[in-house]
Amino acid sequence: MFTVQDRVRILSEALPYIQRFRSQLIVVKYGGGAMSDNNLKRAVARDLVLLKHVGMHPIIVHGGGPAISKALAEQGIESQFYKGRRITDPASMKVVAKTLTAINQDLAQAVEEAGGTPICYPKDQSGSYIQAGKLQLDKHAPDLGCTGQVTGLHPELSVMARLADLIPVLSPFGVDDQGQLYNVNADMAAAYIAIHLQAEKIIIMTNVTGVLDANGRLLPTMSKSQAAELIHTQVAKDGMLPKLECAFLAVEGGVRHAHIIDGRVENAVLLELLTDEGVGTLITAE
Repeated sequence: MFTVQDRVRILSEALPYIQRFRSQLIVVKYGGGAMSDNNLKRAVARDLVLLKHVGMHPIIVHGGGPAISKALAEQGIESQFYKGRRITDPASMKVVAKTLTAINQDLAQAVEEAGGTPICYPKDQSGSYIQAGKLQLDKHAPDLGCTGQVTGLHPELSVMARLADLIPVLSPFGVDDQGQLYNVNADMAAAYIAIHLQAEKIIIMTNVTGVLDANGRLLPTMSKSQAAELIHTQVAKDGMLPKLECAFLAVEGGVRHAHIIDGRVENAVLLELLTDEGVGTLITAE
C-alpha cells in the first residue's frame, strides 16, 4: 500500500522527465497483453491522455495479431508466418483490414472515455495514412502476398500529431498508387512513423519483460550494436525479431530512445517514461 509520502516521491521523480519530454513526440506501439485485457486497455488509454495533458504528444500505432489470427480461423484461413511477418493473400487482406479497423475504433473509444480526443487513421478501409508497397524480405522468402512495407506517409499526419488536443490512433495497413491494400507489420510501421516524424521516443509494448540475452536474463539497457548482434546471432527470433528490428531501425534513423516494455504491467508506459528504474529494455544509439 502506497503511503502519502510514496505518492509524493513518485510525483517528484516524474517531474524532470515531464520537463525533459514536454512538446516531444512519443510513438507508442500498442500491443501485447494490453490488447486483450480491457482493464489494461483502459489503463494504457489513461496513461496516454495523461501524457498529452502534461505537454507530450503521444501517437498510438496498434497491432492486432491474435485478433487477426482468430478472425482468419473463423473464415477457415490458416495463419502462416515468415520471420515474424504474416503471409497475407488477397482474401486474408480483407479480413486483416476489417479486423484492424474494428480494433482502431475500439481503442479510439477507450482514449475518448479517458478524456482524450482521438483522431483515427484510416477512417475506413478504402485508404490509409501509410503509403505501402510489397515487402521483399530476402531471396529465400516465399511470396508474402499483400504483406507490405512502408514507402511514405500522408503529410497531414505530421501536422495532426502536434496539435494540442489530438491523439492519433493508427492502424498498420497501407495502400499503393493503384489502391491495393497491404498488411504492414505494426512494429515496423511504428518505427517508420517515429523516424519520419522525428519522435523523441518509440515505446514497443509486448508480452515479455523486455529483451532477453542468450541466458534468458533481462537486458535493462542496450546499444543499437548490441541489438544488431542479437538479431545476427538469432538470439532474437520469432515475434521478438520484428520488435528488435523496429527498435534498431528507429535509433539508427535518429530516434533518441527505443523502449521494449511488458504490456501486461499496468501503467507500464508511465513507469518506463517517468521513473528512474523503468519496466523493460531501453535501446539507445552508441
